[in-house]
Amino acid sequence: MKSERGTKLVYVAHPISGDVEGNIKSVLQICKEIHTKRTVPFAPYIVALQYLNDDIPKERRLGADANAMYFKAGIVDELWLYGDKISPGMAEEVVLCRELGIPIRAKSAGTMRELKNF
Repeated sequence: MKSERGTKLVYVAHPISGDVEGNIKSVLQICKEIHTKRTVPFAPYIVALQYLNDDIPKERRLGADANAMYFKAGIVDELWLYGDKISPGMAEEVVLCRELGIPIRAKSAGTMRELKNF
């Protein structure tokens, strides 16, 4: 869904569980760094984490299912992977993007290493 000017919407995937607050800060910093006229970061789970509890499996699943809707709706141009590993939630997103033909880019050493073996 790139605009005529070549702008793309990139879904920023990053581990969240564990240090939720610290990981949210990392995602926000990544979004700040990559946001340009040609690249618009998309991390809807940051909003969902304001009202869903990542430690409650039912609420975590609600968030993951909502994220999958964005990919299926065709609004995401690329999936960019960040962090020291590919978390289980990120793995679901990788599988879905492969099924849908959405390009996947590992943007950190940890995700590059893990994506090769995925």
